[in-house]
Amino acid sequence: MDLTTILGLIIGFAGLIGGFVMEDGTVGMLLKETAAMIVLGGTIGAVTASFSLEELKTLPGFFKKIFTSHRADLAATVERLVEIADKARREGLLSLETQLSEIDNEFMRHGLQLVIDGTDPELTKDMLEMEITAFEEREKIGVEIFNSAGGYAPTMGIIGTVMGLVQVLSNISEPEKLAGAIAVAFIATLYGVSTANLLWLPFANKIKVKAKHEVSHMELILEGILSIQAGENPRVIREKLMTFLAPEVKAALMKEEERE
Repeated sequence: MDLTTILGLIIGFAGLIGGFVMEDGTVGMLLKETAAMIVLGGTIGAVTASFSLEELKTLPGFFKKIFTSHRADLAATVERLVEIADKARREGLLSLETQLSEIDNEFMRHGLQLVIDGTDPELTKDMLEMEITAFEEREKIGVEIFNSAGGYAPTMGIIGTVMGLVQVLSNISEPEKLAGAIAVAFIATLYGVSTANLLWLPFANKIKVKAKHEVSHMELILEGILSIQAGENPRVIREKLMTFLAPEVKAALMKEEERE
């Protein structure tokens, strides 16, 4: 479970509802199923009309990514690539074939297979870079879907409010009911703006951030594989790959090396 996603949603909604209640409002005043239907139904309809069926089929996977926590351990990847480089330097590139089944990361496994097969280094680089680009394009779909929802939701809220005001004005002969009816009408705008800024836009940003981390991991692997193919010294490879690590992680690894 992604703690920051859950914590952010709890804090966001608690802040909005808590502030409203502190101003003598009640939670019941915010629960209007017709406003929710207009905003959510309109937003879902607009998003559905904006994307292809194949793109919309990816949504469950993106929701899973938003609410689950899985971040690659870059330091462990560096150590793994250095071990592979050491084996390749001592026993040759073909010796790596026995290790392929032990590698969980599909991108790393694919890159090493290209190296073992004797693929030209430039072609290896091009193919792996194409794979990274394809991954980025797939992730952009999720970002675009949620950004679109974040753009449509406030507009749907305004539409819901206008519809509510039309109904209010049609019953203007009963002034004692106007205040309550107007308040209900504006709930739709509240739903639209709050869902856009607490759900859809943060979800888009979460996918973007996680994709950025994954791309950094893939670029680290790419650099490591090209270095292994070039027959570089494992110590040099380690130094090169450690540039991908955060300063504090890099410092911790260097201290471990000194102790060893």
